[in-house]
Amino acid sequence: MSSVRPATLEQWLTHIEQQHPQAIAMGLDRVREVAARLQLGKPGEHTIVVGGTNGKGSTVAFIESIARAAGWKVGAYTSPHLLRYNERVRIDGVDADDATLVAGFNAVEDARGDTPLTYFEYGTLCALWIFQQAGLDLAVLEVGLGGRLDAVNIIDADVSVITTVDIDHADWLGSDREAIGEEKAGIIRGWKPVILGETDPPSSVLRRAYVLGANAIRGGSDFFAEPIDAQHWSWRDVSFRIELPQPALWAPIQRTNAAAAIAALRALDKPVPEAAWAQGVADAQVVGRLQSFQHEGVEVLLDVGHNPQAAGALAAALQAKPVTGRTFAVYAALVDKDAPGVVQALQAQVDAWYLAGLEGARGQTAAQLRDRLKDTQAHGAELADTVNAALQAALAQAGQGDRVLVFGSFHTVAEALPALRSAG
Repeated sequence: MSSVRPATLEQWLTHIEQQHPQAIAMGLDRVREVAARLQLGKPGEHTIVVGGTNGKGSTVAFIESIARAAGWKVGAYTSPHLLRYNERVRIDGVDADDATLVAGFNAVEDARGDTPLTYFEYGTLCALWIFQQAGLDLAVLEVGLGGRLDAVNIIDADVSVITTVDIDHADWLGSDREAIGEEKAGIIRGWKPVILGETDPPSSVLRRAYVLGANAIRGGSDFFAEPIDAQHWSWRDVSFRIELPQPALWAPIQRTNAAAAIAALRALDKPVPEAAWAQGVADAQVVGRLQSFQHEGVEVLLDVGHNPQAAGALAAALQAKPVTGRTFAVYAALVDKDAPGVVQALQAQVDAWYLAGLEGARGQTAAQLRDRLKDTQAHGAELADTVNAALQAALAQAGQGDRVLVFGSFHTVAEALPALRSAG
């Protein structure tokens, strides 16, 4: 460690990227060791940990929003960020400021000694330290990768949530749902509730809950989300029923995420005022989840979906909200993603494709992406070097009543978002 400490948040982020020889190094021993030196206890009076393949960020947002509507002091830790690192750590809906994060990184560095930490491990310990200082009623923590060996799993949650299990990060987590489910199930704790958002979770998840004596509360079995009309739906379990507005996050899958969030808060055994359920569901927002912009009569949608399951949910959302005109897709993906599976899940809803390149170690050019899409509708796509160039090309072809979907990764949305915001 150099004798000169980083001073700004930007300097800290550069520093923590260089402290471990690997970008990802799974395992909890090093993080636990530093957490013990930091004297990290519970990050809040209550803690909910949210894992799963898709829907984690939205489920965290619903939990956070309902709890805040109930008047609780709430911290949320999520990843990755879109535009600023500060987005990863929120207290009462406000991103942590640079000074707070710098103080957290200094505390971690003081405790670290010679123990190497990855970028994500630094960030997780920093967030937990900040939350511990804040006197939270509830800390909501999103798992970064997998569950069993993810840094967030040093925390024993009061309630864990597993939203969905699907194929993603196969190099790290396994190549089928059962193997991946086993990794995700690592966040389950003995004799504590685990909320399972899917109606048909992998047997590896159910087996883990059974072995630990955890109370598995399953969507479609123990709690139900049912449509009432275009504006309303109901949530119910054996002892409770409530009518709710449709989420502002409008994809059909968001009702499933909201339902899991409600189940998680009910499992906490901390009373929630009745009005907070509806207010929290209506208010929850997440950047980059079917986020909508208007551009000269064309709707532009941004979505971070990057695997076939997420693409299937995207297709269902587009189908549920048809447009009078055509749908153009701007797609840019990291090289380790199942691009053919993503395109196949969406192609029935898309009239024309634009492929863009992404930079970085896991990026690829538009031409490389097209080569991987030989047997799909997107093989005849127009190519562009950057996401913004592809977006401009799509907008040049789109007219009144058309829509443009920009999707494929957090990096894709992060490139498009500033341009769309500055265009108003």
